[in-house]
Amino acid sequence: MRNFTFKGLLLTAVFMLLGCLSIQAANDDLITKQITIKLDKAGTLPDRIASSKKYKITNLKLVGEINGTDWNMIREMAGRNYQESSTEGNLSVLDLSEAKIVAGGDYYYDDNLFNNKVYTSNDEIGEYAFAYCSGLTSLTLPVGITSIGEFAFSGCSGLTSLTLPAGITSIGEYAFYGCSGLTSLTLPAGITEIGESTFSNCSGLTSLTLPDGITSIGISAFAYCSGLTSLNLPAGITSIDKYAFLDCSGLTSLTLPDGITSIGSRAFYGCSGLTSLTLPAGITSIGDDTFYGCSGLTSLTLPAGITSIGEYAFSGCSGLTSLNLPAGITSIDKYAFSGCSRLTSLTLPAGITSIGEFAFSYCSGLTSIYVYAEKVPRIGRYAFEGCASRKCTLYVPKGTYDNYRLSEFGYFENIVEFDATGIDNTTTSTDVEEVSRYSVNGQRLAVPVKGLNIVKYSDGTVRKVVVK
Repeated sequence: MRNFTFKGLLLTAVFMLLGCLSIQAANDDLITKQITIKLDKAGTLPDRIASSKKYKITNLKLVGEINGTDWNMIREMAGRNYQESSTEGNLSVLDLSEAKIVAGGDYYYDDNLFNNKVYTSNDEIGEYAFAYCSGLTSLTLPVGITSIGEFAFSGCSGLTSLTLPAGITSIGEYAFYGCSGLTSLTLPAGITEIGESTFSNCSGLTSLTLPDGITSIGISAFAYCSGLTSLNLPAGITSIDKYAFLDCSGLTSLTLPDGITSIGSRAFYGCSGLTSLTLPAGITSIGDDTFYGCSGLTSLTLPAGITSIGEYAFSGCSGLTSLNLPAGITSIDKYAFSGCSRLTSLTLPAGITSIGEFAFSYCSGLTSIYVYAEKVPRIGRYAFEGCASRKCTLYVPKGTYDNYRLSEFGYFENIVEFDATGIDNTTTSTDVEEVSRYSVNGQRLAVPVKGLNIVKYSDGTVRKVVVK
């Protein structure tokens, strides 16, 4: 075993101290005061900064036209070269408010994998412009820019301050991917869509303002934005693509505009902070895993037009206590409500024809299930596995006891018939006028919907009407 003498330990300590002092001296050599450089001609920035100084500047303002040659140097000063390799650059604050981006010069980014060399274009923050410049903390963009390219700020994890000029009309996919230090951002009025993964992994983002002109939210647009607590979606939005809000666990409040007609699979997967949600009337189906793991969801309103619920759609929504499915629903896919352990009551409409395997498995809190279908729905294996077979009462239409007992519904020991008299098979009354129409769960209907409808007439009567 090696013996360490006091002298040896002392020398080691001295060398370590000298090393720390040299590092401190290097840091003290950084230029922290803002350096302003006015360029008379695009492409001349490398001529204006000595090679011995370019890695020491921390605060830079550029005035005049800049092209790809200048941009290449900006990237090097900000810690990344054109091939994404790290440099010794320390640039953290960049002011381009009086700069103008023009075409020309060298390429500033080279994607070897796809043999893609990127050059500047007039008034555009191009693809990969600041990609992986994680040391940048503050950036002021030129006022005249019109677009932000794909991956433009991707991986800028240190960026905390950014203002987008009013003239921007498009933002590319993955533009702000991984900007975890960004806490707030306001998008200009001209933007019409949020593309794929535009703000994905912006975990520090707590405030985001979207303009009224936005019509669509793309795949994984806000995925893993765990710091986002609320978001106002503009009225013009018609679609939310798959994975759009995946694992936005901090999201507690969200209002979906009436114009939305489609929500993709896993759109709200893992949004455990959501407590209530009302789906717009135009939604006709709920895709696979759409609300999987939304454990905080206690209130849910489904529109009358929904006809199908996909696999695992509400699986793990353990906060739900009651559920009335709209009259138009005909199918519930496998595992759709699996693990909704606090669900105590369930109403299945008359038009239901199929229930997938494990659809309501481990809904251990169920005490009552009302099934309005006179024909026993096709039901998959273990649809109610893990439910309290003795504690839960199954209510079925009068005269259907034996059919339900012999089906998979026979899992429940307590099956009770209820009186379904007063149900008409017509959709209108010939004697009086229809005043209003409702679904079985009390939702107002604009038009007759397939299944059981509750109709109020001008003579004061209320009738149950089956729409076939």
